Amino acid sequence: MNTSIDWAALQLQAKAASEQAYAPYSHFPVGVAILASSGRIYTGCNVENASYGGTTCAERNAIAAAVVAGERQFDALVVYTPQDKLTPPCGICRQVIAEFFTPDSPVASCNHLGALQSWTLAELLPDAFTPTYLAASTKVKS
Repeated sequence: MNTSIDWAALQLQAKAASEQAYAPYSHFPVGVAILASSGRIYTGCNVENASYGGTTCAERNAIAAAVVAGERQFDALVVYTPQDKLTPPCGICRQVIAEFFTPDSPVASCNHLGALQSWTLAELLPDAFTPTYLAASTKVKS
């Protein structure tokens, strides 16, 4: 795990964000803290919706908050859940993370027991569809 990253600070902020989660249906609060390349930390929590499909995950909320603030590059992401089993990001979140993080970016999960597990983005989403595919694609004229 990258030692230049203050993992303890990210874990604390992710935990604090989880305490703001709106999870009346799943009862599965999630908090996320992301470290932008600028050094700023952004957080997000999951916000559920009665129509389920309208639910937004903590990872996407944190990334959206950072993008609104003008950030586009990130160094690390931490997910916090008060679950015994560590929880990595869901599939759609992995795709959104791949939009802004590099394949070797660390993505970690922590919980209320103090456990921490880390993966690279490439381990979570191998062969991710990223903007590089669009840039390298051959445009077909109709």
